Amino acid sequence: PTAEHDVVIMGGGLAGLTLALQLKQRFADIDVRVLERRQHPVPHATHKVGESTVEIGAHYFGHVLGLKDHLKTAQLQKFGFRFFFSDGQDNIDQVTEMGVGQALPVHSWQIDRGIFENHLAEEARRRGVRFDDGVVVRKVQMAEGTAAHQVTWQQGDEPPQHCSARWLVDASGRAALLKRQLGLAQANDHEGQAVWFRVAGRLAVDDWSQDPAWRQRTLTPTRWLSTNHLVGEGYWVWLIPLSSGSHSVGIVADPKYHPLEQMNTFAGAMSWLRKHQPQLARALDALLEPAPEKLQDFAFLRHFSYGCKQTFSSQRWALTGEAGRFLDPFYSPGSDFIAIGNTYITELIARDRAGKLLAAHTEVYDRAFKTFYDNTLTMFAGQYGLFGDPEVLPHKVIWDYTYYWGVMAQMFFHQRLADLASLSKLRDDLAHCQTLNLAAQAFLRNWGQCSARRNRAVMLDQGHLSWFKDLNGSLQDTLDDNVYLERLRESKRMLTSLAQQLIHRGCAEHPTLDGSALQQAVNHAGGASAHYGPMLFPAPEPAAFAQPAVPA
Repeated sequence: PTAEHDVVIMGGGLAGLTLALQLKQRFADIDVRVLERRQHPVPHATHKVGESTVEIGAHYFGHVLGLKDHLKTAQLQKFGFRFFFSDGQDNIDQVTEMGVGQALPVHSWQIDRGIFENHLAEEARRRGVRFDDGVVVRKVQMAEGTAAHQVTWQQGDEPPQHCSARWLVDASGRAALLKRQLGLAQANDHEGQAVWFRVAGRLAVDDWSQDPAWRQRTLTPTRWLSTNHLVGEGYWVWLIPLSSGSHSVGIVADPKYHPLEQMNTFAGAMSWLRKHQPQLARALDALLEPAPEKLQDFAFLRHFSYGCKQTFSSQRWALTGEAGRFLDPFYSPGSDFIAIGNTYITELIARDRAGKLLAAHTEVYDRAFKTFYDNTLTMFAGQYGLFGDPEVLPHKVIWDYTYYWGVMAQMFFHQRLADLASLSKLRDDLAHCQTLNLAAQAFLRNWGQCSARRNRAVMLDQGHLSWFKDLNGSLQDTLDDNVYLERLRESKRMLTSLAQQLIHRGCAEHPTLDGSALQQAVNHAGGASAHYGPMLFPAPEPAAFAQPAVPA
């Protein structure tokens, strides 16, 4: 017999289970079946990467899906992003640090994926989702017209089973069942690789220095709760604490700078860390030498970033999560794009259930989702050389976050992501923002090529930029349609002024730096606004560089 369902989701990881919950939240009577390859419950800590969330993903989990109680009681509240320009350095208090001294208004979380996905599966079943684990999908037959899609699957040694679905969603991760079957794979211009492992124990960054002034830069001694980035030219290292008591460590690199072969074993990775991040290497040695069993896993991935030709179809199929596109983990956008993609899929299924036509909305949503992806990709592609630059990367982070909080996050938090009326009214403004971003990324890259890369023993506290803190807090506002439209237009003006200040700062320090392309984008967007005062970190006094640079 063939079981009939409204939606079959192939894959019960983060993307698939959150979509199932979102659909049940929207439609109590919808029949959703999830087919998951892994046997549940999955292990804690040694499960999957993608443990750091930022504002969109955190809002999606906590508020859209109603999981805030779980996040507050079973996961760790994150102390923002933090960056240390510590390549080759033995003293973390002698390098530039960028982060916040106290938490910003909108919270995000460090997610133990094993704990979280076990909870998602239990919650899905509680809400009426049919969740089958330990399943292998054997065959998919895509339908045309009004016919139902057909899926054949098998659980363990049991006979194959069959089900039909009006909607079929691929959430199978890098297995990408539908993408492979439909020939939708697409390369992009970003070359990246990653190795990662988990250890049973805390990596207490706060204890890496006993200098009182350094320790007092943060209101609480909780740097360890940040998503800590230890950065150098061509790479960054993540440190993410997990509520299970483990710590996640990853090395992400552009292979042009750091070939994967240098780090694709644990011994190789430790050797590489001893050269590039010696304080971390010593902390790991102290943890693992007396207890080697505290190393919980080790994995690596080549070519982690990729695109996709299409993610939503009016033929009632869709891709979500890593089954479709993947960017780069530097700003932890994975859960953001799950949230955005699942929201579009839910809207399309809602239209179909209401008997409305799908073609036009599907095309607009697919194009919007790809535009979000392409715009975000420019923040990473060709930019890894900047990661070791203590003078330019802080400006880039400010720019990238202004774009993220000012445009993408505003659309998601204020529930206008799928609103075609506002998208139409904002078309020109959003296009200006996109043009500014593209030009700003190129300008920052060129700035990095002439930067002196002076590494001062200071903390650049983003919380001291009042406009930046206010922008983060503005995500919590309640906006009517007209105020929302004005908010997005104000974001364009904010980006325009910030771009103008980047030009002034960069070209004042390096007269040969060409800011003409970014200036043209500023002029085309309407010019900088006098409304905004200083938006960047204060320029260092010449005396700040009187002392010898920190040795490489």
